[in-house]
Amino acid sequence: MEKAEGRNQTPIVEFVLLGFGNGPELQPLLSLIFLVIYIVTAAGNLLIIDLVVADRHLHTPMYFFLGNLSFLDICYSSTILPRLLAGLLTGDRTVSVMGCLVQLYLFAIMAATEPLLLAAMSYDRYLAICHPLRYAALMNGRVCCQLVAGCWISGVLLCTIINIFLWQLTFCHSKEIDHFFCDFSPVIKLSCSNTQTLQLLTFVISAIGALVPCLLTLTSYICIITTILGIPSTAGRKKAFSTCSSHLIVVTVLYVTVLTVYVVPTANTPKVLQKIFSVFYTVLNPMINPIIYSLRNKEVNESLRKAIRKAVAFTNRHRV
Repeated sequence: MEKAEGRNQTPIVEFVLLGFGNGPELQPLLSLIFLVIYIVTAAGNLLIIDLVVADRHLHTPMYFFLGNLSFLDICYSSTILPRLLAGLLTGDRTVSVMGCLVQLYLFAIMAATEPLLLAAMSYDRYLAICHPLRYAALMNGRVCCQLVAGCWISGVLLCTIINIFLWQLTFCHSKEIDHFFCDFSPVIKLSCSNTQTLQLLTFVISAIGALVPCLLTLTSYICIITTILGIPSTAGRKKAFSTCSSHLIVVTVLYVTVLTVYVVPTANTPKVLQKIFSVFYTVLNPMINPIIYSLRNKEVNESLRKAIRKAVAFTNRHRV
């Protein structure tokens, strides 16, 4: 009955993102924090991409996947942070319904593609450690491109199916979204259309999109750990584990934050706490991924040192 009454109301053409509150004293600080995060995220991931492209020693499947992960992280941050920064700097928190749905669509694509890409990376590590003699034949350039393309196409298709239903909704309950970006649950609550089919479809697709890559990643690492434990020498075990430790940390951080944001919260969880958890998932993860790979990966470190030495030498040559 409530939904039927909602259809007779005037449709909403724009939303207001409440963000982190209206405290004017916090706006400059939040603006500075998120601006620094965005700059560090973009610079760190662009640096990883540049190193992978420029250094021939990094022209391997593992770093091909890492470059694609960095590209995805840049897109991830660029989907959310520019709109958030504009609202903090200008005070204008309004966003059109179409703009909000576009942001939600792009965010969903990145969120769906990332676990698939991480699963492809875990498969690469599985082949490298468990089948080293066949690795070059099984993980060639064509297979790498097919896996990455499959991840992106799957993410786009899954989100497009949901988006077709989402764009048919009418919004008229309220203009206020109690979040700092257009996430699915806060947006869907404002609809005066019947959303039961959409919510069921989203649950099924999200469950498949999350569980399948999670199980593939888990299976790969069970095989990897079993193989590593079977290596007789301690040095050999350390060397094998070092090739996948960075990826394992990134995977763990992703799934822990996803569970914290979307599974653990209940109706009693404060909204502010949910927003803070969302910041970790949507904003901080893309920033820390290149940091983890830089700190934990010797080849990336060595490539970075070479790049710095070249830059210093180039600068000194021009000074002279």
